[in-house]
Amino acid sequence: MRSFWGLMRAYWFSEKWAEAWLLAAVIALITALSSKAGVWFAEASGELVNSIAFFHDAANTNPLRRLLEDAGWLVLLVVFKDAGITGSRMLVSTTLHRKWRGWLDSRFNEALLDANHTHFHAQHGTADGAPDNIDQRVQESIKDLTGGAIGLAMGVMAVATSVFFVGQKLLETSTEVAGLEFLGDYGSAVLALVAVAAYVPLNTWIAAKLGGMLERLNVHMQRAEGTYRGELTTFLRRSFHVAASRGEDVQKAMHGRLYKDIDSTWGRLNVVNTSYAAFELVYNFIGARIVAYGPGLVPFIHNRLDLKGYITGAELVNSLISQCSWFIHVMPAIATLRANSHRVTELAQAIENVQQPAEFYRQTGKSEFIYARQNPVFGLTIQHLELTHRGHDSEPFLASERLRFRPGEWTFLKGESGCGKTSLIKAINGLWPYGRGMVVFPDGIKTFYAAQEVKLPPLSLKELVCLPESPGSYSDAQTAAALHKAGLGEFIEHLGSEEHQGKIWEQVLSGGQKQKLVVARILLQQPGFLFLDEATGALDPEGKVAFHQVIKDNCPDVAVISVMHEATPPRAANGQEFYHSVLSIADGVATKKALAPSLPAEITKILTSPPVADDHWLRLPRLRLRASNRN
Repeated sequence: MRSFWGLMRAYWFSEKWAEAWLLAAVIALITALSSKAGVWFAEASGELVNSIAFFHDAANTNPLRRLLEDAGWLVLLVVFKDAGITGSRMLVSTTLHRKWRGWLDSRFNEALLDANHTHFHAQHGTADGAPDNIDQRVQESIKDLTGGAIGLAMGVMAVATSVFFVGQKLLETSTEVAGLEFLGDYGSAVLALVAVAAYVPLNTWIAAKLGGMLERLNVHMQRAEGTYRGELTTFLRRSFHVAASRGEDVQKAMHGRLYKDIDSTWGRLNVVNTSYAAFELVYNFIGARIVAYGPGLVPFIHNRLDLKGYITGAELVNSLISQCSWFIHVMPAIATLRANSHRVTELAQAIENVQQPAEFYRQTGKSEFIYARQNPVFGLTIQHLELTHRGHDSEPFLASERLRFRPGEWTFLKGESGCGKTSLIKAINGLWPYGRGMVVFPDGIKTFYAAQEVKLPPLSLKELVCLPESPGSYSDAQTAAALHKAGLGEFIEHLGSEEHQGKIWEQVLSGGQKQKLVVARILLQQPGFLFLDEATGALDPEGKVAFHQVIKDNCPDVAVISVMHEATPPRAANGQEFYHSVLSIADGVATKKALAPSLPAEITKILTSPPVADDHWLRLPRLRLRASNRN
């Protein structure tokens, strides 16, 4: 689906091919019937005009009855054609539109949300910018693309069937034309077809040029509106910070700058649309009143056609012009179709480009990571690690020759802001694009990444706790127990609800409560390796201790690598260390060392108490020895 035609034919040759072709066949049959009804309409119009013209003719014995009958048949034909045939075609075509759009939408969602993390790589790994406004591309562009393509195909079918049926009728009613006697009885038909062939293609070419301008402006308009909408969405998510910092003026200026691009593009688009509308009105008038009635006027003047034949022929030519002018009437829609297809194929290309992330990143920098598995007893091993930024000449900003994390070991990752702590966590999890090194995970061990910012999708509370697994993986009792241990027991009664007191859970839970919800996920899923990327930032000191303690008590075999703002890791309430080692990043080098064991509470009490008799201190070495043996 990386090209326009590839995108167009994908659905028709997919596993849904039978559905697609059946609906298309029904639309084609109804379209052919509609074109035939156009011929019947032209004949009925001729009969009605003839009844009016000869209303006072002496040979017309019952003029009023004939007039009413012809008018009634014309009305019935209009109802049958516009309400019956056109309505049925609209129902079938909109069904095809819904099916096609749904299939394309599912394909893009599957491609973006695969195990390869394509959505992440497509947005963060492109060399010259990620495809903007992916949400708009997947929803609006796909919807307009499929609708426009179906409309275009219906128009092509209408032109083909109309040329066949109307042309056939023109040939049947054709007569000789003065000056074109060599054509015999086909003179008037040939004259009509030549008039249509001269008038329609020239104006279609003009419409195509205007359509090209509309396409370019539509693409720019979509980008501008998407950017403006994206900033509004971002602003609403951080409205508290804007209010707290009194940043409304800056935000207002930003919105004004982004909307200015929309406004200027919209202005140019209005000029072209107005020009196109004026062109179309003039074209319709000339086509319906001059080109349609002109060819039959010559044989009518020379008495080769009666009034009925002249009106019928003119209506047939008008019907033929109307059908062949379909491209002109829908050229703005075609321009929008091309703009939307451009947006969708761009996204498809971005998705396919990142299917092999390492190869993709090598185009813009060094990407030589190797990820492997080993026996769980050896834990996690990292060798010859170097992290760089984009660019083939980029120097490593973080390096380490060898790091090993044992099963059940808790490691505190510290360093100055910007030293690469989060980048290291991302690299271990395969989410940092540039650099080299080998990362060997323990085989069969589930990993869990907990970030500082927690975003909650609009799901039920149980679904939120069970993420990323399905709610059917755990019972309500297990989920409730995890919530209770995490400190959110007050919400247990609302496991099946997507809202609480009229608000979604994203709005109900505070930052600290969201991080407690992450604890509930950890307790429920029991990962073997846990990455905490400032996952306690919204908790107070007591809350951070409780966060660690509940994981320590309920996940005894988990290995932890944790990033926090604190200079020293938190300790348990009894003074015991949660962490066994410290991984320090300084001057671009990551080094790991064991954390000195904390002193037992009785030693801490002695060291902090006032001086006492010397014999009391004689017990200190024995206590220190026991502490050493225990650790």
